[in-house]
Amino acid sequence: MVLDEELDRAAAVLRQGGLVVMPTETVYGLAANALDAEAVKRIYEVKGRPATSPLIVHVAAIEMARSLARCWPEEANVLAGRYWPGPLTLVVPKRPVVPDVVTAGLDTVALRMPAHPVARELIRRATVPLAAPSANRFTQLSPTTAEHARASLGDQVDLILDGGPCQVGIESTVVSLTGDPLLLRPGMISLAELERLLGRPVKTVSKVEGPHPSPGLHERHYAPRTPLLLLKGEPLPAGRGAYLYWSRPQRAALQISMPATAEGYAKRLYEELHRADAAGLDWIAVETPPDEPEWWGITDRLRRAAAK
Repeated sequence: MVLDEELDRAAAVLRQGGLVVMPTETVYGLAANALDAEAVKRIYEVKGRPATSPLIVHVAAIEMARSLARCWPEEANVLAGRYWPGPLTLVVPKRPVVPDVVTAGLDTVALRMPAHPVARELIRRATVPLAAPSANRFTQLSPTTAEHARASLGDQVDLILDGGPCQVGIESTVVSLTGDPLLLRPGMISLAELERLLGRPVKTVSKVEGPHPSPGLHERHYAPRTPLLLLKGEPLPAGRGAYLYWSRPQRAALQISMPATAEGYAKRLYEELHRADAAGLDWIAVETPPDEPEWWGITDRLRRAAAK
């Protein structure tokens, strides 16, 4: 439980240009004042994140989001009205008040209203929007507990708020509304859900060059230090390893039975990968999830984690 005095201290740290690890419903975020370019540069330094990868700006209210957007299309109202607060990020044209370092020099900004009450209260008390990528070293496993973030970033941050385990478990769905709707990063809001709500097709992004329009588009990302491989019924490799499965058990040094629902699987995925990664094994094998729309966000994370 995060106490009032902890929130007040964290808000003061952020207003003074510091870094705070905060809980959200998706993963823990490494937060800085999004309007303070020097503070945001510290995020990139601490994470080892390339300048071509933009950050998501977290807001506490629609009004705060609109104050950062040069254009707020009607489809933003539709999607935010349904999914905010929650695990949906909207990419819209930005106002000059948003520093270029936040957006990788692009003229768009990624905005999200988190559902976690600690995150929203922190933004309210800080009185500024917060740039906050996942609180881990770049390309490594995202944290879903405060301890994961502490183990990854150590004493490089000014304060860590422990809001308990994350309830969604993987990063937000990202949709660009700078033209026709475009799904930049899948998450736990499916493409089919978005299309039903908007009443028209939503395209998906292919490989991008130069600054990325969204976080999470690097080919290798969300990865444990232990080599990870995806299996579709193949036998496990030689050596000692961990095996995450949802339908086909196989004997391994560490066997982890995962939920058969997308929501349950996503909630536990990073937690179990952290546990397997800490076990000092030769490999981590994961049974490929079902090829169904509600699983695409999970499959995206695992595919990038397995990339060489």
